[in-house]
Amino acid sequence: MAGAAGDILWEPSAARVAAARVTAFARAAADRAGFGGGDQHALWEWSVARPADFWRLVWQECGVVGDGPGDVVLDDAHRMPGARWFPDARLNYAENLLQGPDDAEVIVFREEGGRSARLTRGELRAQVAAFAAALAAEGVGPGDRVAGFLPNVPQTVVAMLGAASLGAVWTSCSPDFGQGGVLDRFGQVEPVVLVAGDGYRYGGRGHDRLELAAELRAALPSVRRLVIVPVLAPAPRLPAGAVLWDDWLRPHAGAPTRFTRLPFAHPLFIMYSSGTTGLPKCMVHSAGGTLLQHLKEHRLHFDLGDGDRLFYYTTCGWMMWNWLVSGLASRATIMLYDGQPLQPVSALWDYAEQERFTVLGASARWLAACAKLGLKPGATHDLRDLRAVLSTGSALLPETFDWVYDAVGRDLQLSSITGGTDIISCFALGSVALPVRRGEIQCRGLGMAVDVYGDDGRPVAGGRGELVCTAPFPSMPVGFWNDPDGERYRRAYFDRFPGVWCHGDYAELTPAGGMVIHGRSDTVLNPGGVRIGTAEIYRVVEKFGEVVESVAVGVDQGGDQKVALFVVLQPDAALAPELVARLRAALRDEESPRHVPQWVVQAPSIPRTISGKVVEKAVAQALAGLPVENLDALADPAALDWFRRPGVLDG
Repeated sequence: MAGAAGDILWEPSAARVAAARVTAFARAAADRAGFGGGDQHALWEWSVARPADFWRLVWQECGVVGDGPGDVVLDDAHRMPGARWFPDARLNYAENLLQGPDDAEVIVFREEGGRSARLTRGELRAQVAAFAAALAAEGVGPGDRVAGFLPNVPQTVVAMLGAASLGAVWTSCSPDFGQGGVLDRFGQVEPVVLVAGDGYRYGGRGHDRLELAAELRAALPSVRRLVIVPVLAPAPRLPAGAVLWDDWLRPHAGAPTRFTRLPFAHPLFIMYSSGTTGLPKCMVHSAGGTLLQHLKEHRLHFDLGDGDRLFYYTTCGWMMWNWLVSGLASRATIMLYDGQPLQPVSALWDYAEQERFTVLGASARWLAACAKLGLKPGATHDLRDLRAVLSTGSALLPETFDWVYDAVGRDLQLSSITGGTDIISCFALGSVALPVRRGEIQCRGLGMAVDVYGDDGRPVAGGRGELVCTAPFPSMPVGFWNDPDGERYRRAYFDRFPGVWCHGDYAELTPAGGMVIHGRSDTVLNPGGVRIGTAEIYRVVEKFGEVVESVAVGVDQGGDQKVALFVVLQPDAALAPELVARLRAALRDEESPRHVPQWVVQAPSIPRTISGKVVEKAVAQALAGLPVENLDALADPAALDWFRRPGVLDG
C-alpha cells in the first residue's frame, strides 16, 4: 500500500472515540471548565487558551494523589521561563506510581539472553520501601542525587522510585556509555549513591562493566556508596567497598512505605543533552511537571489505563525510559526489555505476542529496519491485543507508515511523536480520537501552545520553520544544574525568540492539524539559499532496498552550499553509477532539483550518538576538518575518522 502525503490510513471507530478517556475529559471540560465542545483539535485550542482551567482539570480527572491542586494553578503566567505551576501543591511522584491493588502485575521483564522476571505492585512497593530505607540509612534525603549506571532491568525502576519516594533526585546513564561520557554527566551533578550493573547483554554476548563501575566511583568523590546489581552473574566479584544489591536491601526488608510530599516544582530527574557540542546540559525536571505531563499524554492521547500493557524499546539513558515507567501512574503494566532488538529479528514481536502488548513503542529506525528485513509480524504473530504503535527518535518516513499498515495491522493507531529530553515529553503526538494520516504526526499536545515560526519571529502560515512553544507548560525544566542565574537555560531555548521556547526542530503544521518534522534546524541544508530538511532526503533515499542508512550534510563551496550524501549499503550491493543515477533522479522527481546531492559516497558506517541519533553536525565538522567537541557522546567515535580522510568526497 502506498499513497500521497496526508492520505488517511486509519480512523478510529465511533464506538472507540465514545469510550475514550479523552472524550470523558472533554465532557468534564464542557461541564465544569467552559469548553465549548468539538474534536481533539478544538479541545487543543481551548487547552492553550485557558491553561489554568485545563491543567487543573488534568490534575482532577487523572486522580493525582497529593495535597492540592491549591487555589493557584499558574503564577506569572506570561513569564517564560519563570512561570510557576501549582505553587501551593505538594505531592510525591513515587506515591502516584505505586497506587492500586497489591496483586496486580505491574512489571514484566525480558532480556536478550532469555532471563525474565515479573513483579506485582505489592512486590514492587516492598522493594521500593527497602531501597528507600537503605538510602535513608546512608543519610540520603530530599535533593540528594542518586545515580544509575544500569541496563533496563526491574532494579532500575526500584532504585528510581526509592529515590523519588524520599525526594532524592534520580539521574541515569545507559551502561554502554564510556567512562568519559558518564563522568561528563555524573561529574556535574555529584551523586551520593551510585547503583551500577555488573554488565549488560547486547548482540549475543555479555559486556562486563564492573571495572568501569569501580573507576567511576574513584573519579566521583561525592559517591558514598556503590551498589552492584547482578546482571551477568548471580554473585559477581565486587570492587573494594561495593555492596551487592540484595545484601544492601536485606537489612531493610519489611520497611514501611513512606512518601515525602514536596512542592510541585521539587526536582525529580536530571536528564542530559547528547553533549555533541560540549559538556552535556543537565536538565532538571520537576516531580509535578513530569507526572502531570505524562498522565496527560498516556491517558488523553493514548487512552492508557488499568489492564493495558505498555512497552517502549529504550535504554535508561533516554527519556522514553522515564516516560515508560510513568505508565505505572495510569495503572498499566510496563514491559521492560534489555538487549539487541533484532537478536533474533523477531525478538520484540515475539515479546509483543507472548505478553499481549496493547501499546508498542520503538524508534523510527527500528521500524524501518523491520520493513527493510521484510518482516510481516501481523501474519507471523498473534497481535490481536495491539492497538497502538508509537515511534520517535527521528522522523517516521511515509513508507514506514505504509509498512505498519501492510505488515503489522490495519486497525492500529500509529503515532509518530516528537518532543525530547529537554521537556521529558512531547510537543506533538497521537490521539486515539483522530485519523492517522500518512507521514504526519496526528496533533499537537494538549496544553502545549506549539506553533511554527519564520526567521522574523512570526507564525508561518502553511510553511516550514522553527518549532516553538509560545506559552509555559508544566514539564519545562525548572532549570539547569549549576546554572544559578538561569543564563545557560535561557540561552538554550529563549535567545532566538525572547519569551518563546525555540526547540531546534525544522517543522511544518499540516492543513489537517497535524505536524511534520523535517529535521533539526541546526542541520538544515541551504543549497542555493533554499532551506531543506534532511528528513526530506532520507525519506526518498531509504526507500531504496540497497541502502541500509544514510546521512546528508551541507558542504560550503564557492559561496554556496552543496549537498553531500553518504550511504551505507547492504552487503551484496555496490554504489554503481546506475544506483547513483537512480538516487539522484528519485530526489529530483519526488522532491526538487535542490535536493539532488553533488556527491554520493559509500560510507562504512554512519556516526550516531549513544541513543542512536545521527550526528549530522559532527559529520559536517569532520568533513570540514573542524574539531568535534565531545566524542564521548558518540556510540563509536572512530566512525568519524573515515569522514576526516583527505579526498573523502572523491569516493
